[in-house]
Amino acid sequence: MVVYLPLMIVVASSATYHIVQKYLAPNANPVLVLLVTYGVAFFASLLLFVVFPLKDTIQVEISKIGIPNLALGMSIIGIEIGWILAYRAGLNVNVGSLIGNLLVALVLLPVGLLLFREHLSPTNLVGVVLCIAGLVLVNQR
Repeated sequence: MVVYLPLMIVVASSATYHIVQKYLAPNANPVLVLLVTYGVAFFASLLLFVVFPLKDTIQVEISKIGIPNLALGMSIIGIEIGWILAYRAGLNVNVGSLIGNLLVALVLLPVGLLLFREHLSPTNLVGVVLCIAGLVLVNQR
């Protein structure tokens, strides 16, 4: 699969995600918001079996699930509740997602370098410096 299609899905879904976050009822219980959201996501995920059918029996496929899947589930909940609370606290959607995503990228830089042995070119390093400068400028009032 070409990398651009998944990236377009990520961009479209992320933009929709942040816009919809601003429309969530501010007085709704955030846990109930998450439960309803994940109920919808569960059924939408089931529909994705049409596009991504199982390659083996359900037992074999389930046996491939492990600790990383549990950690992913917990991190997703953290992301969701974090954004719900950030937007309820008044974070602006126009710079909030920019700040959040830049900070995540900066946290993942050493992870990619040390854990996954990824490399940064001098051009990449200039980009990192520009991102940090952008983060400082975006936070100016």
